[in-house]
Amino acid sequence: MSDSQVRYGWMAEFDNPERLLDAARNAHENGYRTMDAYSPFAIEGLDEALGETKDWLPLLVLVGGIVGGLAAFSMQYFANVIQFPLIIGGRPYNSWPSFIPITFELTILGAALAAVLGMLGLNGLPTPYHPVFGVPRFELASRQAFFLCIESRDPKFDSEKTKQFLESLKPVGVYEVGPW
Repeated sequence: MSDSQVRYGWMAEFDNPERLLDAARNAHENGYRTMDAYSPFAIEGLDEALGETKDWLPLLVLVGGIVGGLAAFSMQYFANVIQFPLIIGGRPYNSWPSFIPITFELTILGAALAAVLGMLGLNGLPTPYHPVFGVPRFELASRQAFFLCIESRDPKFDSEKTKQFLESLKPVGVYEVGPW
């Protein structure tokens, strides 16, 4: 059994956000790409330091809004022009100004659903269990500690070299993260 199947990776704990940000930049500069950071609050520039520059959520919300709007307009067009064509008040069958309120509402609904489902999917939620939960001090990640985890699936990952690299960043501690 290889080392990557035995352990999820190595995790370093830092006492302040600046040290975590510096560690993430240093790890990225040294060629590590499959890593994640955990913090009790958002840290400006941490995504860039980890090498995560592409955010897919705005595109998903845009697509959800467009699909919702097209679905609403198509549904009303089908109902009023094709299936049940009635002349009401002398208006033509395709009286699109009357379609605008429902089209607007379903555009917002489609965008909102895409935002919620996209956020859940892109964040990998729900996650009832993750290997980092096995690190005893990880419970502090939601209150006062800052963690950087380099995963064993990283192409550059070598158990001893990665552990030594994390120790060279002068963290509070370096912990082994167990298997899935």
